[in-house]
Amino acid sequence: MAGTHVTVLLEEAVAALEVKPDGTYVDATFGRGGHSRAILARLGAAGRLLAFDRDPEAVAVGRGWDDARFTLAHAPFSQLAEVARAHGVAAADGILFDLGVSSPQIDSAERGFSFRHQAALDMRMDTTRGMSAAEWLNGAPEEEIARVVRDYGEERFAKSVAKAIVAARALEPITTTRRLAEIVAGAVRTRERGQDPATRTFQAIRIHVNRELEEIADALPDALDMLRPGGRLAVISFHSLEDRLVKRFMRDESRGEELPPEIPVTGSTADQGRLRLVGRAIRPSAAEVARNPRARSAVLRVAERTRVGAREGVCSS
Repeated sequence: MAGTHVTVLLEEAVAALEVKPDGTYVDATFGRGGHSRAILARLGAAGRLLAFDRDPEAVAVGRGWDDARFTLAHAPFSQLAEVARAHGVAAADGILFDLGVSSPQIDSAERGFSFRHQAALDMRMDTTRGMSAAEWLNGAPEEEIARVVRDYGEERFAKSVAKAIVAARALEPITTTRRLAEIVAGAVRTRERGQDPATRTFQAIRIHVNRELEEIADALPDALDMLRPGGRLAVISFHSLEDRLVKRFMRDESRGEELPPEIPVTGSTADQGRLRLVGRAIRPSAAEVARNPRARSAVLRVAERTRVGAREGVCSS
C-alpha cells in the first residue's frame, strides 16, 4: 500500500548504535521514522535525536511527533554538518544512514519513481527543488545519458538506451514513466529472468537526479568528524554502488597513517585509523526477507570512532 514503509534491519541497526540514555544521535534518513522511533525508545529524558530527510512527505510525518528530545530537519544529509550546528549539535554518539529510495516513494505513483505506474516522470526525493527526471532526460546529451545509465544502472545496453531516448524525444518530449519504460524495453535486447527491462535505467536516472552517490560521499566524512570517540557509524545500503562507497570509506578510515617502511615506529598510533570496523557486514535474515522482499539486498556496515585525530572540544563526552 502506498505510504507504508517497513523499516529494514531495524533491531540490528539500532542495536549497532549502542544507544546511551543520555546520548546524542543522528538519524540521517528519517523516512517514516522506524529507526528514529526505536532510538527514542532507548533514550532517556536527557537524550537527543536529530533526524534529516529531504522528502517533504516524510518531513510532514515527523513534524507531527511531539517529543522534546526530537528534532527533524528538512534537508539532505549532505548538509549534515551545517544543519547540525544550526540545531546546536556539535558532536554525536551515533549516526545512522538508511540509504536509497523508500517504499512510499516507490509506491506513490505520482512520484514517478516506478515504471509500474503511469505517472509524470519526476523521481525527485525533494519535490520542492531541483531538476526532475523528465527535465534532465529531455535536455541531456546522448553521451551523458549513456554514461549515467551505464555507471549508475550497470546497464550493458546503455548506449542503445541513450540512442533510443534521444530519437524518441526528438518526436515528442518524454514526460511519463510508461513512455520511458516502453522506449527502454525496445532498446534492451535481453534481461535477467524476472527483471523488467527498464529496471536498471530507472535506477540510474533516479540516482543521477538525486545525486545519491555524491550525497553519500559528502556526508560520510562529516559524520565521522561529528562522532565522539566510541561513537558508532551505522550505514544500511541497498545496491552495490552504495555499498562499495561505504565499504571503501570505512576500510580506508580504519587504516592508520602509512609511514615509509624505513621509519621505525614504537608505541605509536600510526597504525590505527579514525574508525574501527565492528564485525562483518550484516544482512537481513531469511525471515525478514520473507516478510519484506525489498529487504533482500540490504547490507548493514558498522564502525566505531577511535580517538585518533579527534578534535578538541568536539569529541569529549
